Amino acid sequence: MKKKILIYVVTYNHEKFIENTISRIDNKIFQNYQTEILISDDKSKDSTLKVISKIKKNFGKDCKISVLSNPANQGYGGNQKIGYFYAVKNNFDYVVLLHGDGQYAPELIGNLLENIQSENAGAIFGSRMLEKGSALKGGMPFYKFVGNKILTFFQNKILKSNLSEFHSGYRVYSIEALKKIPFHLNSNDYSFDTEIIIQLLFSKQKICEMPIPTYYGEEISYVNGIYYAYRIMVETLKSSIQKFNIFYDSKYDVLNLQNIYLPKENFISPHSKAINKIKNNSYVLDIGCNDGSIANTLIKKKNCKVVGIDQYKKNLNYEISEFYETDLDKDLPDLDYNSFDFILLLDVIEHVKDPEAFMKKLYNKISNNEKVKLLVSTGNVSFVIIRLMLLFGFFNYGKRGILDRTHTRLFTFNSLKRLIKGSNFEVKNVIGIPCPFPIVLKSKFLSKILININSFFIFFSKSLFSYQMFVEIKPNPSLGLILDKAQKRYSKDFE
Repeated sequence: MKKKILIYVVTYNHEKFIENTISRIDNKIFQNYQTEILISDDKSKDSTLKVISKIKKNFGKDCKISVLSNPANQGYGGNQKIGYFYAVKNNFDYVVLLHGDGQYAPELIGNLLENIQSENAGAIFGSRMLEKGSALKGGMPFYKFVGNKILTFFQNKILKSNLSEFHSGYRVYSIEALKKIPFHLNSNDYSFDTEIIIQLLFSKQKICEMPIPTYYGEEISYVNGIYYAYRIMVETLKSSIQKFNIFYDSKYDVLNLQNIYLPKENFISPHSKAINKIKNNSYVLDIGCNDGSIANTLIKKKNCKVVGIDQYKKNLNYEISEFYETDLDKDLPDLDYNSFDFILLLDVIEHVKDPEAFMKKLYNKISNNEKVKLLVSTGNVSFVIIRLMLLFGFFNYGKRGILDRTHTRLFTFNSLKRLIKGSNFEVKNVIGIPCPFPIVLKSKFLSKILININSFFIFFSKSLFSYQMFVEIKPNPSLGLILDKAQKRYSKDFE
């Protein structure tokens, strides 16, 4: 069965070029594939649409040709969104992006299609830079050649890619690849081309390239080079720092992460601090145990008995002594809370709807337990990066980090201590935790250096340089317990 191909032609004021561009498409394409040509006129000011109508009337029967006439100018990126949506909606296998001015050789569509299929790639780009010197020989202005090289170099470095050219508009996309990325969220201008590359890279789609000739003729460029360079570098940098949970943009959220709360036991973190604090053979309650990884470590390495509480049992992936599926916003399970040696609240209180009510409810359960120690952690919203974001007007929620979208409450050191003391607990120790560099950086050596640097700054200002807060607390004795002890002491000494 023939593959279904959409040749999507974007046009704007191309009355001089569009007919010749369409005529240069190799007839073999129509023979080898089930082909449709879709021409989109972006409200041209010249007679482009009249020429397109003439092409449609005179076109052969081997290929269906359709025309879009935008009621308002959609921009270069906006037009691509429409075409790719059309391709996805109509169940094509591949979509070819072709410019109506003929700058990119229509004769090579067959080669592009053959290569994307043989490489089993999500996209293939025609590159003017693969063959040394061909771009300049083809008439590319020297300043554009240099700018293209510089921008591509920095984009490759930032995104850890290896493309010869980020800025070619001659592309073929697999429809299966387009289905996996939110291209509809991209910009309507020329930044679209960079944004969709980033989406493909982040979604682990294979991108391949093949050399194409360079042709610069009478076509008119509508791109402001300086503004274009600025925009794409901003997008590239913005997307890269999203990996550090500093900035979040939904259009680059392309991976379906099953478990975004990763274990942090092998470096300075609330997880490692809690494990080190807990003594061997302890009885531990892990509230918000998630997948059970910490509980499993305590069981295997410290011979502890661990009871886990979490909202969803389906997230449990490790061995645990007992487990209770509980919505913390509603109630706590019926347990013998006086028997626990340690209670873990690691990255939990920021998720409950009413932390004050939850902590008071927990206090009532354990107020008579004089031996229990609670280990609590949460993000520090006064962290220096968050402060800088606020300085520039950003407060950007994402999928991880301090500004996790599931966080219902944010804390500073002072507000966390107020919550704890206001719930009748005593703060025994407060520790600042550095950024989880090992999670976002591949280099263990670099991560270790950065953690040490971060820890050094925490020594001078916990509030400013701590990524997270780790607090050891104990419940203050209840009035009932104090009264009972006072009565017993008098009876023992004087009666």
